[in-house]
Amino acid sequence: MRITLAYISVVLLWATTPLAIKWSGEGPGFLFAVTSRMAIGATCILLTLAVLRRSLAWHRKAWLTYLAAALQIYGSMIAVYWSAQFIPSGWISVIFGLAPLMTALMASLLLKERYLSLSKLCAYSLGVCGLYIMFGSALRLGESAALGIAGVFVSTLLHSGSAVWIKRINAGLPALAQVAGGLGLALPAYLITWTLIDGQWPTTLSTVNIAAIAYLGMIATTIGFSLYYYLLTHLSATRVALISLMTPVMALMLGHLVNHEPLTQDTLTGTALILSALLMHEVFDRFNPTLKPISKNKS
Repeated sequence: MRITLAYISVVLLWATTPLAIKWSGEGPGFLFAVTSRMAIGATCILLTLAVLRRSLAWHRKAWLTYLAAALQIYGSMIAVYWSAQFIPSGWISVIFGLAPLMTALMASLLLKERYLSLSKLCAYSLGVCGLYIMFGSALRLGESAALGIAGVFVSTLLHSGSAVWIKRINAGLPALAQVAGGLGLALPAYLITWTLIDGQWPTTLSTVNIAAIAYLGMIATTIGFSLYYYLLTHLSATRVALISLMTPVMALMLGHLVNHEPLTQDTLTGTALILSALLMHEVFDRFNPTLKPISKNKS
């Protein structure tokens, strides 16, 4: 039950995060937005650890886990914040729909997670077709949109790589410790990046900017990251990555209704294909229990 509630919570948080990311950076700039978010998140995490009287582990596997988490918290997040300048918020979640495919391939190669059955390969192919249709709609926005798509693709790749790396290390650390350690390494990197590239405190911050940064720092970072790493500890990397295939529809609708972002026929078609892919991925094998996963050793 706890895992189910955590899973649902992460889906909802990831669906609202793209729009909050876009709002937080409009005005103060993406570097200030992401750096302030992580500073707020780190403060909340440290206070939580103090209240719970918990400390971090410092053995080799723990350090490697923190480094892997920092790859996602810094590398993946800074790429997606940069990209949010150029594309509608809903498209961030759509491109992140590639995460299950990337994670499944990485997990199959590195973790020996045998999830590449024929039905799942068909589901991923269907999902990619849906994403391809939606990409076509985004590319019509211009050259800057293409840059945004490339940036989110890199972000997705780093996100998936981080998840598989953490599963491969298998340090058995509590989720809160993974977030705290990852933020401990990522926050200095953010501060250095902001200082060197921007370094200017924004002259004005709107109510929307402040609310979005506060939400992302206190809720999406503190709670969202903790729940994500909790799921990653208890579920396969591939199954956790499926969250990225569930959130695009919700994020697109939210961006359309709240931020007046375009919702075209291509978008609806791509969304339908993605939902079909998710249904196939989750249901097909249950009705075909004798279906064997594809083996990497077949000649």
